[in-house]
Amino acid sequence: MGSLESPIRWVDAHLHVDLYEEKRRESMLKEAFAAGVAAVVAVSMDLASSRSNRALSLRHPGQVMPAYGFHPEQALPDAETLEQLFNWLDDRLRAGEHFAIGEVGLPYYSRMEAKEKGASFDEEPYIRLLERFVKLAAETKLPIVLHAVYEDADGVCDLLERHDVRRAHFHWFKGSASTVERMARAGFFISITPDVVYEPEIQQLVRDYPLELMMTETDGPWPFEGPFNGRETHPMMVQDVAAAIAELKGIAVEQAEIQLLNNAATCYRLPKLQPCKGE
Repeated sequence: MGSLESPIRWVDAHLHVDLYEEKRRESMLKEAFAAGVAAVVAVSMDLASSRSNRALSLRHPGQVMPAYGFHPEQALPDAETLEQLFNWLDDRLRAGEHFAIGEVGLPYYSRMEAKEKGASFDEEPYIRLLERFVKLAAETKLPIVLHAVYEDADGVCDLLERHDVRRAHFHWFKGSASTVERMARAGFFISITPDVVYEPEIQQLVRDYPLELMMTETDGPWPFEGPFNGRETHPMMVQDVAAAIAELKGIAVEQAEIQLLNNAATCYRLPKLQPCKGE
């Protein structure tokens, strides 16, 4: 997990590894781990995606933390397909495997797109599915990775609080000041993407949210702008994220890196990490 030249410093807490070209996945992970990335959380889109990420985690134990679920920004499958996913999750639990639930949440962007087109959009089935995942997180005490932004986040907070789920991670969160305050009070984690380097909205979120509840992510292969324009989204970009967080918080980069690393280890119960103690 790193070398003397590249001590482990970072975690990419939200990465769609399986969405990269198959031949690129292994080389990218090896590059990241050699350069100082301690681990990545490999989030899933559906059952097939979950199976792919499980295979990656078996090849990289302790370095690829898999998260299994159904991404909400897509059409819902039929009931039989969903049952296959939940039965597969049950199998993983019975086998004693260590994983997270995710990516799950609500279809904010799909709903907004339908609204702009004047089309109807029934969100109720998505809410019912999300509650099923939330109940599973409550029963198993597994961390849950959430796609929930703006007003959707309040509804998700309602579900989490109703079922007493504590280890919740809102990835690439955006929302009102009151929602930010509510999430921080509840002790929910958020993760920050490379757009913190150039997006004032995300920069303000970093200023407002407790560092102790923050992690770094890339959401790769999603592309970024600013200094990252035209570049492949790579787990090593979390180095830039950590540096930006340090600047916005007014602390040393090393201090931010250690705290962010420990936050990820806490949220995902990753193996004890030995963060860099300085050059």
